[in-house]
Amino acid sequence: MKLKFLLTALFLTSSVLLFAQAKIELENENIELDLNGTAKINAVVVDADGNKLDTPIRFFSRSRRSLTVDEEGNLSGLESGSFDVILLAVVGEDRIRRDVTVMVKFPPIKSVEFVDVPSQIYSGTKIKLNMRVMDQADVERPERRVKLTSSDESVATVDMAGNLFARNEGSVTIEAQVEDIRSTLDLKVVKSPVAGLSLQVDNEEIRTGDVIHFSSTLKDSKGNPIEGVPVYYSFQGEADDVSSSASGLIKQDGRFVADEPGWYTVTASSGVHSDQITIRANKRNVQREVRFIGQGTVNTKHTSDFWVWEGVDGKDYAVTGTWGADGTAYFWDVTNPANMIKIDSVQVDARTVNDVKISEDGKLCIISREGASTRKNGIVIIDVTNPRDAQIISTFTENLTGGVHNLFISKGHVYALSAGQKYYSINIEDPKNPKIVGMFELDTPGHAIHDVWVEDGIAYSSNWSDGVRLVDVGNGIAGGSPENPVEFASYAYPSGANHAAFPFRSESANKFYVVAGDEIFPYGLNMDKPNIAGGFLHFIDFTDLKNPEEIARFEVPGAGSHNYWIEDDILYVAFYNGGVRMVDISGELMGDLFKQGREIGWYIPADPNGYVPNAPFTWGAQPYKGHIFMSDWNSGLWSIQLAPEKPENVSIEVK
Repeated sequence: MKLKFLLTALFLTSSVLLFAQAKIELENENIELDLNGTAKINAVVVDADGNKLDTPIRFFSRSRRSLTVDEEGNLSGLESGSFDVILLAVVGEDRIRRDVTVMVKFPPIKSVEFVDVPSQIYSGTKIKLNMRVMDQADVERPERRVKLTSSDESVATVDMAGNLFARNEGSVTIEAQVEDIRSTLDLKVVKSPVAGLSLQVDNEEIRTGDVIHFSSTLKDSKGNPIEGVPVYYSFQGEADDVSSSASGLIKQDGRFVADEPGWYTVTASSGVHSDQITIRANKRNVQREVRFIGQGTVNTKHTSDFWVWEGVDGKDYAVTGTWGADGTAYFWDVTNPANMIKIDSVQVDARTVNDVKISEDGKLCIISREGASTRKNGIVIIDVTNPRDAQIISTFTENLTGGVHNLFISKGHVYALSAGQKYYSINIEDPKNPKIVGMFELDTPGHAIHDVWVEDGIAYSSNWSDGVRLVDVGNGIAGGSPENPVEFASYAYPSGANHAAFPFRSESANKFYVVAGDEIFPYGLNMDKPNIAGGFLHFIDFTDLKNPEEIARFEVPGAGSHNYWIEDDILYVAFYNGGVRMVDISGELMGDLFKQGREIGWYIPADPNGYVPNAPFTWGAQPYKGHIFMSDWNSGLWSIQLAPEKPENVSIEVK
C-alpha cells in the first residue's frame, strides 16, 4: 500500500470525504470472522443513480495489530474484538469514504484461576482476590468479570470487585465462575494477632499534587511489631471550595496525593483496629504569566515539526517542516525571538517534510520525506554550517522508500522510521555516504511505529498498541549498539494510541519516568477547517525496569496531546487545539496532574491570518535559552516566555 494513501485514510475527516454524487455500497455489512480466520469485504462504488462504477476501493485497518486487510478487502483476524476498517475511493476529484465495523469472535473460555493468594487470611481483614481468565487461544481475558461465591458467608464474603472480607475464624471455599468454567479455592481464616495499630505520615501539610507516604505499625498483645497482616487505607476529604469534591488518590502501599485544597483524613484499618491522621493540602500556586514574544509566520501551507539550535557562529537558528504541501523546509534566524527572520529554504521531492532534526554540533540538518513523486522517500542530509545558505549534501532512500515519518540524530547516527513499521540505524559520520548499520522491528502481529527518541544511548520508540519500547542502542544496559539494538523494557496501555515518548529522570523524586503521549483524532483531521484532538500523557514509572507502573496523567479537557519536551522539572507540551501547556512535574508524581493545579501556564496561538484563520493547532514545543518556541500547524513558528514572578492568575496574551 502507498503510505500517502494510508495517511490520507487515517487523517482526513468524513466531512471532507463524503459526497452525495457517489457512494460506497456494501454487500455484507455485518462482518464476523473467527480468531485467525478470514473473511472478505464485498463493496462497490455507485453513482447517484445507483449505477456501479469501475472505481477501485482502497481498504485500511485502524488496528493493524488486530485486524489486517489487503488491497482486495480480504480480512485476517489476529486478535479478538471489534475493529474499524476504512474504505476509500476517488471519483473524479472527490474522495468518498465508508467505515465498516468488523467483529473478530472471541474464543470460548478455557480456565479461570486464583493467583497470588496470601498464605494467611486473618479475621477482620480485607484482601483482593486476583484472577486470571484464559481463553482457548491461550490469551488472557482481563475484561471478563468473574463471579465469586462463598460457601460460608459467616466466615468470609466476596463482592463483585473480587474483594474478600474475612468475617470470622473458620474454613471456607471460594468458587470462581466464568460462563460454565469453574474453579475453587479452599481458605482457612485464622485469628488476627493484631492488638493495636498506629498510623504515621512523613508530612502533615502539603500542596496539591505533592505525594506523601503513610505507614502503619501493627503490634500484638505484648507490644511486639507484627508484619504480614494487611492494612487497608482510605480517605475522606473536605475541599475549601464547597462546590468542589475533595478528590485525590491513595494507594494501598500508603502513597497519597490531594487534588483540591482542603482537609483530608486518612484512615488505616486492620480488622477492628484503625487509626486516623488529618492533613492539610494547600493550593499548589505555581501559575506564572505567559508572554507573547514573536511569530515567524507561515500561512500558505501547514507547518509540521521544528528544531531550535545554536549555530557554529554562535547565533540561534530554527528549522521548520511543512505538511501536505510541496516538500519545503524553512530556516530561521531566531537570535532575537521577538523578530524571527526566515533566512533560507530547501525544497525536496515530497509532499510532507514531517520531521526535522539538527546534529549535536549544529552542522547537519536531517529532514524526512513522505509522498515523493518518485515513490522514493527517505531522508535528506543538509549542511547548515551556514543556515543562510543551506546546502543538500545527500539523499538516502535505501529501505526507506515507503516514507519516513519521524527520525532522530544521536552520536553520528540517524534513527529513521521506515514505512511506519521499523526504524533503521544509519551511520552518517560521512554525510555524503550514509549507510545502514542496524535495524529494530517488533515481531507482533500488525505492528506499527510512529516515533523514536534517543537519549543516553537508549531509543524510546512509540509503537501505538504495542506501547513504549526501551531499546539499548549504545547505553550498555543491555549490551546494545546502533548495529545491534536490544530491547530491555516496555509498557503498553489499553487505548493503544501511543504516539510519542520522552524520558524524564527526576532528580527531585529519584525516579525514572517515561512520558508516553496519545494521538487521537475523534472527529478526523480536516485540512482546511478547525480541528479538535483527543488523548493525554501517561506517566510511566520505569524506576523498576521489570515492573513499570503507570502512575500519573496530564489531560487537558477538550484537547489532545502531540509533541513535548522536558527541562528542569517542567513539561512543555503541545495540545493541538489546546495550545502549549507548561506543567510542574517536580517531585514524585501520582494521579491527575491537571486537577492538582500543576499547570504553570498556557498559550493558544490564534492567528486571524493563519492558513486556517483563528484555528490554533500546536504541533510541538521546545524550551530554549529562556524562551519557549512552538510550531503551529496553521500559522508557523512562535516564541513565548514564562515570567519569573508567580502571580495568582495566569495572564494569556494573544497576538
